[in-house]
Amino acid sequence: MTLYLRNYWKDERLSFPSTTNKSMTFDGRLVKKIWAPDVFFVHSKRSFIHDTTTDNIMLRIFPDGNVLYSIRVTVTAMCNMDFSCFPLDTQTCSLEIESYAYTEDDLMLYWKGDRDALKTDEKVSLSQFLIQRFHTTSKLAFYSSTGWYNRLYINFTLRRHIFFFLLQTYFPATLMVMLSWVSFWIDRQAVPARVSLGITTVLTMSTIITGVNASMPRVSYIKAVDVYLWVSFVFVFLSVLEYAAVNYLTTVQERKQRKLQEKFPCICGITSTKDLMFDGTFSEADANSLAGYTRTSISTDDRVKQVRLSIGGDSNLQKKRRLREFVGMRIIQNTHAIDKYCRMIFPASYILFNLVYWAVYL
Repeated sequence: MTLYLRNYWKDERLSFPSTTNKSMTFDGRLVKKIWAPDVFFVHSKRSFIHDTTTDNIMLRIFPDGNVLYSIRVTVTAMCNMDFSCFPLDTQTCSLEIESYAYTEDDLMLYWKGDRDALKTDEKVSLSQFLIQRFHTTSKLAFYSSTGWYNRLYINFTLRRHIFFFLLQTYFPATLMVMLSWVSFWIDRQAVPARVSLGITTVLTMSTIITGVNASMPRVSYIKAVDVYLWVSFVFVFLSVLEYAAVNYLTTVQERKQRKLQEKFPCICGITSTKDLMFDGTFSEADANSLAGYTRTSISTDDRVKQVRLSIGGDSNLQKKRRLREFVGMRIIQNTHAIDKYCRMIFPASYILFNLVYWAVYL
């Protein structure tokens, strides 16, 4: 922080007669020859007085002995921040000024004009924070070895800009969670598609979490962004586990159907059901159920005649329509019940989590 620090005091030894009551202005060379308050910045990590093109020090003496001592100084001070609500946090930082050698019995420090003592440029802005308000206070500081000292405070209330984190963290995480839901609409028999989609979203969420933590101080408590990212990661990971459950239950179901088919074979008029299949991923029991065949007492010759007559008597338009209905029926019957429930449960749960999250931290 760069500021102009102006000190006012009265030293009757510096008074001089003047008919026009005009002050006299000097540069920094005279400061070493007179008394000046030895103020310093408490908790300052680094500070310096500007010296381009000369020392930025001004000394003005009035006829009655009042002195104005102004310096242009840049201070890098420490600020204790709480990142539990990061990046939706509001921080309060203070710049503290105190005399180094003189106690309160020797030197009294106070703000000139109270609230009017601190003036800032209206155009000043920070890259990560918005300055909401600032005010001045004064207190006494006690040191066990030296005594009580007057201390002046400049308090700043800073609110972090959230738009950058929305673009870099929250939106990508939300999109990854929504992308993981696409697997609920993919055929459960398409193992490579669903597995690769789940692994990709999990790895992407891991990359986002690692990138955010790399640019943050290593704190031992949970931050607000950690809550959002890890809950999103859990949603993505659960979508992968959901397909593992669907795949397992599908395998168990197919085994049961295969055993039933071996015990109770179905004799149909069509010699091979493979002609009705569009790919080799479905069992013969699925094809029989989709084609609408039932185990009745109708003879094989009657079944063949009925099928041949119905196919021969249909027009091309009706054939295409029945073909579309046939494919749609296969897709519907091939969707597991867990996928149907997850299509509603996952989005509803994530929307509820977002409502609670933003209501708590905003």
